[in-house]
Amino acid sequence: MEALLISLKVGLIGTALSLMPGIAIAWLIARRRFPGRMLLDGLIHMPLVLPPVVTGYLLLLLFGRAGYIGAFLHAQFGLTLAFNWKGAALVAAITGFPLLVRAVRLSIEAADEGLEAAARTLGASGFGAFVSVTLPLIMPGIIAGTLLAFARALGEFGATITFAANIPGETQTLPLLLYSVLQSPDSEALGLRIVVLSLILAAGALFLSEWLSRVMQRRLRGAS
Repeated sequence: MEALLISLKVGLIGTALSLMPGIAIAWLIARRRFPGRMLLDGLIHMPLVLPPVVTGYLLLLLFGRAGYIGAFLHAQFGLTLAFNWKGAALVAAITGFPLLVRAVRLSIEAADEGLEAAARTLGASGFGAFVSVTLPLIMPGIIAGTLLAFARALGEFGATITFAANIPGETQTLPLLLYSVLQSPDSEALGLRIVVLSLILAAGALFLSEWLSRVMQRRLRGAS
């Protein structure tokens, strides 16, 4: 239960941290053309193709106690990210970020820009048109991307153990607990229970994503 609660805390906080930046960057890539756009898109998706241990090591270089950003955060705010649950939440945010951005971006590209233009001609500001017109249209994509990012955070292993370590009661999520359990003899029964619980959580997140997306789509069709 302790590992389950840590997994949920890390996944929820990490997903919440990535939500607003994910929507903003998805809109930027979908609606704007600028130099370096493809490079930005590639960097966002890098955690999907990099080995997780490499991602964790890069986070250590940047956010570790002696890292480029981590040293500044510790000196100015007394904030340490490596080897505690805050670092695990940062890993969750970064590894789930590409899935969130991609889902939202596809929804924005599918939304009719003419509806925003019509709202602006009626006096709405650019941001107001986005909130009142585009945001409801892309809500199924936001829901799907958020839950996919959360499910990805629940299953993260390599980057978490590299950057946040495997500390019981602090950073030991369900995948890390399973790894520890399997190092002991005669632990197959406990390992199987952890696997079943992980499958239930992942399947539940995917089911909830699909169900909420369908609900939002029905409401949008009814409103139109």
